[in-house]
Amino acid sequence: MGQFAAYAVSKIPFVSRLVLFGREGNEDFLEGIKLDFIDSFSALGRDVKLSASTNPGDIEGSDVVIITSGVPRSPGQDRLDLAKQNARVVAYYSKMIAGYAPDAIIMVVSNPVDVMTAVALECSGFIPSRVFGLGTHLDSMRLKSYIANHFSVHVSEVHTRIIGEHGETMVPLWSATTIGGIQVQNLPEFSSLPKDEFVECVKVAGSEIINKCGATIYGPGEAIATIVRTILGNENRILSVSAYIRSEVNDIGDVCIGVPVRINRKGVFPVPIRISEEEVSGFQRSVDRIKSITSEVLSDLKSENAEIDKKNNVVHENDLLF
Repeated sequence: MGQFAAYAVSKIPFVSRLVLFGREGNEDFLEGIKLDFIDSFSALGRDVKLSASTNPGDIEGSDVVIITSGVPRSPGQDRLDLAKQNARVVAYYSKMIAGYAPDAIIMVVSNPVDVMTAVALECSGFIPSRVFGLGTHLDSMRLKSYIANHFSVHVSEVHTRIIGEHGETMVPLWSATTIGGIQVQNLPEFSSLPKDEFVECVKVAGSEIINKCGATIYGPGEAIATIVRTILGNENRILSVSAYIRSEVNDIGDVCIGVPVRINRKGVFPVPIRISEEEVSGFQRSVDRIKSITSEVLSDLKSENAEIDKKNNVVHENDLLF
């Protein structure tokens, strides 16, 4: 998925420089991808400065750094099962980004994305507006597609969003769903809309794709590129991503989770909203779940970091992690 995401991003007109960064030992693989990209750029007539690197210094000056690293989710595996394992990876790269690209915006794709966004925020030391995750953006697009198909309208006529966890406790905002500018609940066909079925399809969409072909590639890749284009183009679009909220959603907050945000060159800015009582209840459950996992993961990271320092007899006065 990371490869296609990079390729999709490379086609954005605002992108003039792209670094394919990976861990040491993957030099040949990265170089191969680079050469393949160059052939593609030649065919498309694109002029992008491209490099493949395992040297952190090469990300200096980056506007956006996308973290896709981590252990992929296995068929049937809950995203939250990955949390502690992938947290170490995200923590490492977040500290690296803070050191070499301190002015960048960090976008997290690694799962479970809400928890990993919190890890990146904590470990980078960046302000909340400059760290976010893919969150429920793709989930919202999937729901949008199902609704458009049900009402036999062009997908661009549907505006909807899912908030909360990118996972089991996601919350569809039917109160904020419109078709052609008309509140969906005001349409006669709304009574026959299989809402629960659609939401369940969104929840299992990723697993179903993984079961059938091994990985989700094109959907996430294009979703990532859409967000990067929104940032670099300073578009001020409102999309649903994982971001740190204080009290913007019915005074619920202090967590990184999927919410509507305004996105531009400065980062992501949660949009204060009020939702229905049923949606508030669902969102609170989602927040409580993510808060609990996040707290445990960050606590474990802190303990591991302290244990390593103890073994090495090292004191980090200016440690980027904690």
